[in-house]
Amino acid sequence: MSQTPQTTPGPVVTPVRVVIGLCLLAPFVAMLWVGSYAKTDPVVIGIPFFYWYQMLWVLISTVLTMVAYKLWQRDQRARSDRKGGAEQ
Repeated sequence: MSQTPQTTPGPVVTPVRVVIGLCLLAPFVAMLWVGSYAKTDPVVIGIPFFYWYQMLWVLISTVLTMVAYKLWQRDQRARSDRKGGAEQ
């Protein structure tokens, strides 16, 4: 009795998933590229650029993570609908 092996499809790379990845990767690249913000000018309300740039990225990271999450939810919902409503 020979059974055919069950193969699970590999990960699918779609444009939406690429955008999700970029949304999650951008804050890391921005913070790890220290040379781009290791300076004191311009000063905003007495706060040197080095500090306010990092705090600005806290807010940007929050927005990008929220966008990535919403895109992921939409992608999973679309995949579920294509499979006939079955969960992964």
